[in-house]
Parts: sequence; C-alpha cells; structure tokens
Amino acid sequence: MKTTYSTRYAASPQDVKTYDTARIREEFLIDNLMEHDKINLTYSHYDRFITGSAVPTSSTLKLETIDALKAENFLDRRELGIINVGQKGKVTVDGTEYVLEHKEALYVGQGNKNVEFSSDDAQNPALFYLNSTPAHKAFPTKKIGRNDVETIELGSAETANARTLRKYIVNSVVDVCQLQMGMTTIKPGSSWNTMPAHVHDRRMEVYFYFEIPSDQAVSHFMGEPTETRHIWMANNQAVISPPWSIHSGSGTSSYSFIWGMAGENLDYGDMDHCKINELR
Repeated sequence: MKTTYSTRYAASPQDVKTYDTARIREEFLIDNLMEHDKINLTYSHYDRFITGSAVPTSSTLKLETIDALKAENFLDRRELGIINVGQKGKVTVDGTEYVLEHKEALYVGQGNKNVEFSSDDAQNPALFYLNSTPAHKAFPTKKIGRNDVETIELGSAETANARTLRKYIVNSVVDVCQLQMGMTTIKPGSSWNTMPAHVHDRRMEVYFYFEIPSDQAVSHFMGEPTETRHIWMANNQAVISPPWSIHSGSGTSSYSFIWGMAGENLDYGDMDHCKINELR
C-alpha cells in the first residue's frame, strides 16, 4: 500500500493561544507532501478537508480509500481537486485519461471509483497536489487548463503585495459542491500574500506553499486577528487555517501558493477584512 494518512482534530482559538512553536507546527503544518512514489494524505476535522499529494515515479499510483472515510471507494461521498505543480503527467478516472501539464488542474466528481496517477518521465515526475471535500451531488469530471482559469491582479509594489491570483476550481469555472482551489503567485520584489488579512467563518482554508528556493522561507501568519501566531514554511509544505484564523504570509523571496477552501458558502468574496493597524 502506497497511501498513508494522518488525522488532525479541530482546536479552539482559546487553546491555540497557549501553544508553543512545536505544538503549533504539530497541529497545523503538513510537512510530508511530494514524497516520491507515495500518496500522502492529511484528514482534517475542519470541514472534513483532506490535503494530499501523489508523486508517481517507478509506477502508477492508485488513490485508495482510507479507514477514516468508512467507504468502499475514496470518492463515494467526496469530490477531488488536483493541480499538477510538476512535470507532465496523467490522471486516469474510471478509464478516461486526462493529461495535466505544469500548473493544469482536474476536478473529479463524486462517485468515481478508480483514480490513478502517472508521470510521463519518472526522472522528472508530475507533482500532483490534492484537495478533497465531502460532496452531496455528482458533478462531471473536468480539466482546467491554464487558459481556462479566472485571473485577477491584486496588490501593488508600493505595499509589497503585488500578486496574480488564478481561480481554478470555483463555481464560476466548474460545477462543484463545496471545494474551491486556486493559485496565487507573488511578483518579484513583493513578499506579502493575502494582505490585508481576512477571516471567513463560513469556510476553512489550506495553503500549500511552493516555488520557494531551498535557502529561503515564508512566514505564514495565523490565529485570531488580535492574537496572531506564525509558522515558518519551506517549499512544498501546507498549513491548515481554521475558520476563525487569518491566513497571510510574507516570504524572503518570491513564491507561489495554492489555496483550497471548504465550507457552506461558495461566494469567493465572502470574507471579513482585518485592518492592518489593528492586527496584534
């Protein structure tokens, strides 16, 4: 079996105030992504969100069900979002092949039985980043190419947060139940993402940081707006953001991240902004 998973439980903001650095990282940091020839999954009790990766090298990898789901197949009651941040690869869904180039995505609907991952070149493999949420309806599987996304330019060089946001798996691009995924790239010379910060109590979120040089890092900020904490992030690491928490970061170089959300509201703009000078 090449699928491994771990479980993370929800934590109250009152408890998180007392966490030291090691405990914060243990609860919210996901640091085992993009391991070759493995599918690694983290099952969070925040909206039952699953974060994972699949890196096929020596052989094809099959998405197997995990005990936490109590289901015969992984997607019996779930939907799945995939974004390839590596080289060319294929995702086969119930016998249909979908070729994903670098930074292309695939939405896989509820009820599909067999999902397999493969790379065109084992020496330069695909790096499939995975998000999955519970689903109430079966929507069609759909590929989202780089020309299919909705693109928004945000921020400015003057405030060090100039960035390009691309919406991949959102209800204006593809039919979904609750999963939303997109990618934000920080422009050279800027460092801040998602600033001004915000919270959205209707949704939780996971950030996956990548394209970080090996000698650089991103400091991710979380917590209540008046009780913030930080986690230092390396390349190909993810962080869980509870609904009550801000989710923002600043890097020592340019970088990219994939955001994934789940909850009861599909309105992307549903957020409560935090004034910068009121953050603590």
